[in-house]
Amino acid sequence: MNKRSKLVALALLGASALFASVFTSCHKAPKNDKEILVVSFGTSYNNSRDLTIGGIENAIAAAFPDYTVARAFTADTIINILKERDNLAIDNVDEALTRAANNGIKTLVVQPTHLMNGFEYTDLQKTLAKYESKFSKVALAQPLLMSDDDFSAVADAITAKTKAFDDGNTAICFMGHGTEAESNGVYAKMQDVLTSKGFANYYVGTVEATPSVEDVLAAIQANGSYKNVVLHPLMVVAGDHANNDMAGDEDDSWKSIFEKAGYSVNCILEGLGQDATIQQLYVAHTKAAIDK
Repeated sequence: MNKRSKLVALALLGASALFASVFTSCHKAPKNDKEILVVSFGTSYNNSRDLTIGGIENAIAAAFPDYTVARAFTADTIINILKERDNLAIDNVDEALTRAANNGIKTLVVQPTHLMNGFEYTDLQKTLAKYESKFSKVALAQPLLMSDDDFSAVADAITAKTKAFDDGNTAICFMGHGTEAESNGVYAKMQDVLTSKGFANYYVGTVEATPSVEDVLAAIQANGSYKNVVLHPLMVVAGDHANNDMAGDEDDSWKSIFEKAGYSVNCILEGLGQDATIQQLYVAHTKAAIDK
């Protein structure tokens, strides 16, 4: 085997070892009878998943070493894609709760990585209620944006991350998902918090609800002084919505819409979950659930 072949073989071996560690982390044996189950919607974008969902899980594991940290996704479509494409097995919530019960877990804390207490959070509550009798202690932690302190901390985190762009000539837009649930109000509240903190060049919109991209564009055009637009997902992961609805080349993407309006556009494909401050907010929510 020549030198090049050896290097390729070593690279493949390293990738296989890394993949194996990710695969086994989903189904690892419990340390004792205490578990924190981190529940996410999921994403098929592997790099973003490792940095965001993985980053949150790692922060929680570091903060609570006496607990086993396990993973579950709520999106069956994502679970199936990862199984078929990458041979990566990830539990759905029912499977994860059944596994925890069969592993003898007595104290269970469920930490969702959801942004808000919308439909998915309600579904998680209902599913967890079916399994409560299988555990001695069960606590469901809060999603990211609940209290006024949560909104303030997230606003501080996202403005700190993008402060280099806040030059007076640039509109900094955060794109959320949006929902038909009442919890869609978190986007308007985040806008109010940003404005109250003096971040006049920051805008919040959604893909599937209000404020829409048209609403955001109208607000930016009304200002009249912007030449540039920065787009950043207000989502835990930078997955399909961020890569396509926000930064894609299709005519209806946010990037294309703002470019057609005459702005120079810079897309930042980073999920909130890879920010250390955001990760510690999830840790704080997990601690509050444990303290209950």
